[in-house]
Amino acid sequence: MQDGILAVLADGRFHSGEALARELGCSRAAVWKRLQALRERTGLEIQAVTGKGYRLARPLELLDEQAIVEAMGPVASARLCGLHLYDEATSTNALAAEALRAGEPQPAAWLAEHQSAGRGRRGRRWHSPYGRNLYLSLLYGFDLPMQQLSGLSIAMGVVLAELLARHGLREHGLKWPNDLHWRGHKLAGLLVEAIGETAGPVHAIIGIGLNLDLGDILPDWIDQPAGDLRMAGLSPSRNRLAGELIDALLAGCSEYAQAGLSPFLPRWEAFDLYRGQPVRLSSGTGEWRGLLLGLSANGGVRLQTDEGERVFHGGELSLRGETK
Repeated sequence: MQDGILAVLADGRFHSGEALARELGCSRAAVWKRLQALRERTGLEIQAVTGKGYRLARPLELLDEQAIVEAMGPVASARLCGLHLYDEATSTNALAAEALRAGEPQPAAWLAEHQSAGRGRRGRRWHSPYGRNLYLSLLYGFDLPMQQLSGLSIAMGVVLAELLARHGLREHGLKWPNDLHWRGHKLAGLLVEAIGETAGPVHAIIGIGLNLDLGDILPDWIDQPAGDLRMAGLSPSRNRLAGELIDALLAGCSEYAQAGLSPFLPRWEAFDLYRGQPVRLSSGTGEWRGLLLGLSANGGVRLQTDEGERVFHGGELSLRGETK
């Protein structure tokens, strides 16, 4: 999946041009050309020091199928029909959608080192630096009507928050409908796309972007505070976390297929960032202000407004005074 030279440099240690040429079976001039191409393709910072050689400014844990599978439990490993790793993709959700159209077996998961067109809700871009974070999509089939999947992103947000808590993350929470924050910084986002018949069955593509290490410089187009697990003092194995996340998502989907959203609602409350606070909800049809009461039985957000309680199933939620 990866360039051989990147696999050598991933350890973050210095490697001389001579050693790289010997390892890769090419000339030192060819090594230099491959390093230039690697910089351009991935955006990675490669340091060159006379007398020492070349190294990545920061080591990488590249995606490894065996390590991911080993981190999954035996039930998940047996159930998963495919685990697909890509060096680069437009988005992992796009890969899953293409596989669905081709009739490939499911459930299946896709991960990429980099996304050239990662997406969030409402068509927003998702920052996807090479080899640092998790860009994951799971394709899962539900024998349920389309309407009953309206709360799936709520349930999967709970699954992600609980997994990170097991890894020692604290002070994190969920922002309706599908963002995970830590101390006011966005750590992760979910994008669930449902494809199928109104009466069922329905295929869900569950996309998750989880920031492990965003690096030191963020692009100017990011218009809200962004954070990563490194900022929170955590540095889990990327492959182990990917395997455990796939395992947890499969278990969560199975629970949702059997019991719907109801078992996830009290668990959401434990992570609800805005419950009991004055908020603003904006959508294409207007803006509403009120006190956030929690979630409805089908995953809508309940607001106590001046006109009484209202339930909304779409829109952008923010604390009063926030811009996003």
